[in-house]
Amino acid sequence: MAVDPNETPLMRQLQRDHERRRELEGAVFEPPAQTRIFTIANQKGGVGKTSSAVNMAAALALGGLRVLVVDVDPQGNASTALGIDHHSEVSSMYDVLVDDMPMKDVVQPCPDVENLLCAPATIELSGAEIELVSLVARENRLKNAIAQLLEDLDKAGARRIDYVLIDCPPSLGLLTVNALVAAKEVLIPIQCEYYALEGLSQLLKNVELIRTHLNPQLAVSTIMLTMFDGRTRLAAQVAEEVREHFPDQTLNVTIPRSVRISEAPSYGQTVITYDPSSTGALAYRAAAKELNERAAQQG
Repeated sequence: MAVDPNETPLMRQLQRDHERRRELEGAVFEPPAQTRIFTIANQKGGVGKTSSAVNMAAALALGGLRVLVVDVDPQGNASTALGIDHHSEVSSMYDVLVDDMPMKDVVQPCPDVENLLCAPATIELSGAEIELVSLVARENRLKNAIAQLLEDLDKAGARRIDYVLIDCPPSLGLLTVNALVAAKEVLIPIQCEYYALEGLSQLLKNVELIRTHLNPQLAVSTIMLTMFDGRTRLAAQVAEEVREHFPDQTLNVTIPRSVRISEAPSYGQTVITYDPSSTGALAYRAAAKELNERAAQQG
């Protein structure tokens, strides 16, 4: 039986890309009613956590919003992807969390994307887990620093930050606890592969513990399906299972498995600037649009 060339996964993807390109061309996003603070969390490594943080941030900024990425992962991959200096001599989130440096003194503008800012991580952060243990109100240090930054900007008459996206380590230590206490919403990237939901129940338990004891405003508002391969039945099954468990939180847009997304950080860029017309870039822009529309409805 002849296969209709328009019904192949490749053709469907090309048609979807064409529709998205047309829909997103010149799109300006409506600012949320108040600053939205998200922690991008998943203690399972390799799920596209940092990629989702930087590309969603760039996509939101491209839509005209002002966005801050806070990198509290000692590896500093988010800082690298945004083209931000983060060698050991640079003032970073270590200085903010351990030495009480004001965040406004470490924030840098992203060179490739207007309205996108980054508070970088340096390797010194790897020791912060231990140093934070002895500090007063150790779980609230990031929350207080972000609140102070937003207040400083307001006093200076600067434009408000619409979104704060916190990229944390793939663990559940004090840095991640700080990130969860500082945020109002959690965005969980889940890869569309075998064992996708492994460890998720533990993450949700930890979120609930933080909510109960430290941050009653915290909620898992968004789940993003990453590394989706439309050619495999497994990806579709995983997506279906996640949507069944989390129908209200899961974004309709899925992020494809993409070489371009993986390549971009090695050039100090997000996929949004590295290859704006690629399937991955269009998917992140569509996901950012959906996230912002949901946030506007919630706000």
